[in-house]
Amino acid sequence: MNLLLRTIMQERQRIENMLTRYETELLTLPKGSILEKRSGEKSYFYLKYRDGKRIVSKYISRQKVDEVRDCLERRKHIEAMIHSLQEEKSMADKILEGRL
Repeated sequence: MNLLLRTIMQERQRIENMLTRYETELLTLPKGSILEKRSGEKSYFYLKYRDGKRIVSKYISRQKVDEVRDCLERRKHIEAMIHSLQEEKSMADKILEGRL
């Protein structure tokens, strides 16, 4: 039983380390979505996100649209990973407290 508890404690520590790493990376990634506006035959791209109660639109050059889109997809993936890791951490905490 001691080996099992030690393994769960190590897993909990690994989860905490991963959460810290993901949350730090999340701070560097943009949030929001890309909005395309057309004026005649030209397209203009904007990163649209919420800042408190304000909605902010920032222009994105055509050369950077794919880069920003990749960053937004990476952000969604990291948010899903954080959610999953938080559930695993909660389960590990319950096991260590003897509730499960």
